[in-house]
Amino acid sequence: AEALFSLTYKVGVKLHVDSAQPSVFAVTGGNATMPCRFWYEPELSSPRDVRVKWSWLPTAAGGQETDVLVTIGSRSKTFGDFRLQDFPGDAALVMTKLLLNDTGRYHCEVVDGLEDKSTSVYLELQVSKLFLHPGVVFPYQACEEQGSILATFTQLFQSWKEGLNWCNAGWLADGTVQYPITQPRVPCGGHGLAPGVRSYGRRHLHLHRYDVFCFSSSLRGKVYYLKPSHKMNLTEAQQACQEDGAEVAKVGQLYAAWKLTGLDSCDAGWLADGSVRYPITRPRRNCGPSEPGVRSFGFPPPQHKHGVYCYKAGDE
Repeated sequence: AEALFSLTYKVGVKLHVDSAQPSVFAVTGGNATMPCRFWYEPELSSPRDVRVKWSWLPTAAGGQETDVLVTIGSRSKTFGDFRLQDFPGDAALVMTKLLLNDTGRYHCEVVDGLEDKSTSVYLELQVSKLFLHPGVVFPYQACEEQGSILATFTQLFQSWKEGLNWCNAGWLADGTVQYPITQPRVPCGGHGLAPGVRSYGRRHLHLHRYDVFCFSSSLRGKVYYLKPSHKMNLTEAQQACQEDGAEVAKVGQLYAAWKLTGLDSCDAGWLADGSVRYPITRPRRNCGPSEPGVRSFGFPPPQHKHGVYCYKAGDE
């Protein structure tokens, strides 16, 4: 009878796993805790060694799920800057020094004997800047070259709610092509369509060419307009920034400085990708449209003469 009672108790115990929240929002360079807790019903009189595995599925379309941490009792193996919370029943994943490409779905699996329960949490970087990179076939590489990543739909949608109004269709991380419209007009679907984020659906990553929405959540260093004694071609602009202990700013860095630090200049300058742009936070006469934004003169021939925006690395 005693053995039968013990067996019945073990079979009747149920393992539960819960994340408490579906998403966690953080910023680049910061920390994040991905919640995951587990408990038993009925409650156990003493703790048991369980196997906890965290895996990660990147946001980008086509990404492969990989393990980031595995523990069994007091033994653990990590694949990066990860650790578990050290509390009974708490399997939260603690992440430090977050990078742009750390976004995605994090899956917490708890195994106790034959019991196997799991839950998932999504890591999102808070929207600080979103910009459009001109037409590319390989969007991932284009954003990385600007110190950023492909934007997710959530990030694009948040920017649309904040007033983003672009008629250019661009790639998103899920492989779709979309664009945000707050003011319907003829060239952008017509006046008959309501404001919103318009979608072309999924497109072939290698056969189709569109712009790309890139995203970054922080700026480390300073972007500034180098006031030259004379206008410069692209080669001279690169040399001028180097002589000033800096480098020619990237598109993403200029957008970050405009959005995060309020950089405002009516002077057009070279950027690292060969484009010429200038940031406006206080619209005024002779400085482009009436809305704030980063104005672009496109990609003029490199021998043309302009100013330059430089970037000097430093603390965030």
